[in-house]
Amino acid sequence: MTPASRLPGMLYWLMGDLSHAGTPAPALIILVLVCLLVFPLGRSLNVLARGPMQAAALGVSVRPLEWLIYLLASVLTATAVTMAGSVGFVGLVVPHMLRLVLGNDQRLILPACALAGGGLLVLADALARVVIAPEQLPVGVITALVGVPTFLYLLYRSR
Repeated sequence: MTPASRLPGMLYWLMGDLSHAGTPAPALIILVLVCLLVFPLGRSLNVLARGPMQAAALGVSVRPLEWLIYLLASVLTATAVTMAGSVGFVGLVVPHMLRLVLGNDQRLILPACALAGGGLLVLADALARVVIAPEQLPVGVITALVGVPTFLYLLYRSR
């Protein structure tokens, strides 16, 4: 029996863990649908990054685009939290690190974040399963151990 399975349900969900993740089909369907909606918006998001006034001057419908992005981000966040609980720092660290490597082009960053975020979570889960085997750490502990120093470095670097 893993430590997560001995924890009360709410505490397990708050710590974030993948050992009790259910069938991935609904989450994959939602991910594919959202990606199909977001990837074509890369150019508009690049323009919006310059500021709302510049984007509006260049023909981007700023308010509907912002609402669509808020809605899609909320759907993806709700889906991820439903599947794995509250796993922190993946959504903060991965995009910032990829921007350092790839630049700020949303047409590259969006698919790269989807792949790198999933990859980081798989690596963190694998590490959580073997660090104190046969017991298992919640994956949120591993992502926090990686994410906090990385995020502090990024904050220090931006000064």
